[in-house]
Amino acid sequence: MVIGGQRCGTTSLYHHLAAHPLVRVASGKELQYFSVHHGRGVRWYRGHFSRLAPDERTFEASPYYLFHPSVPSRVAATLPEARFVALLRDPVQRAYSHYLHTRSYGAEPLSFADALDAEEERLARAVRGGPDTRAAHRALRNHSYAARGRYAEQVERWFAQVPRERIHVTRTEDLHADPVGTYGEILGFLGLPAFIPDTFTRHTRRVDHGPSQLTPGLRDRLGDYFAPHNARLATLLDWPDPWPAPHDELAHGGEDPVHRLVGAEQEGNVGHGGAATGHP
Repeated sequence: MVIGGQRCGTTSLYHHLAAHPLVRVASGKELQYFSVHHGRGVRWYRGHFSRLAPDERTFEASPYYLFHPSVPSRVAATLPEARFVALLRDPVQRAYSHYLHTRSYGAEPLSFADALDAEEERLARAVRGGPDTRAAHRALRNHSYAARGRYAEQVERWFAQVPRERIHVTRTEDLHADPVGTYGEILGFLGLPAFIPDTFTRHTRRVDHGPSQLTPGLRDRLGDYFAPHNARLATLLDWPDPWPAPHDELAHGGEDPVHRLVGAEQEGNVGHGGAATGHP
């Protein structure tokens, strides 16, 4: 199971894994059973997967799983032998990419600066009835720009429910810089033989026009906000400083460079398996 994060390249990883000859995909990329559709029951979920030969694997990829607080315990109870892969991207760039994505389908009327200012109250108000209401899912998926970049607390929540040796965490930037090597490490973790797709596919949906709203001031503000969380993550995973310097990926508008090369997230969309599509 690819569990996230959103706007971190999981769509490309999904296609890379689906290309492997011993992998059979579920009926759609994002089933969202353990988050949005948990009430439908495990029989509904299992109905999205085909029977496998002894050496085959199957999977889904739902980026919301990393972030939603109820998912790790539900997954641990239902899939006690599964393995999990998480991609983590520079949280500053991830936050702005998420904002552009939400704005692109009309669910964000605010500027990036105002959306960041409003985020805490938006999320707090939405989850007053618990994290599994319709309002909570809408806010947690659409407006969690900074919250989703607090990776350490999300990874810790998963580690509390699933043995660490069954969770593989890597950086989006590593998949970008060395797709063959990073993909090979993931295959090894999953117990799959080495394989290189004919091409490492590119999946881009969004082009942003006009000047970037990720100004130097907002970049510094977010960098300061994420610094202690990044340090906590580095300690948790025994990593060096994972994002030591600011990047200019989205400084001038236009196409998101990381997702031009390693995939654009389409969270909420699934295939023909019957789950809902879209964020709202």
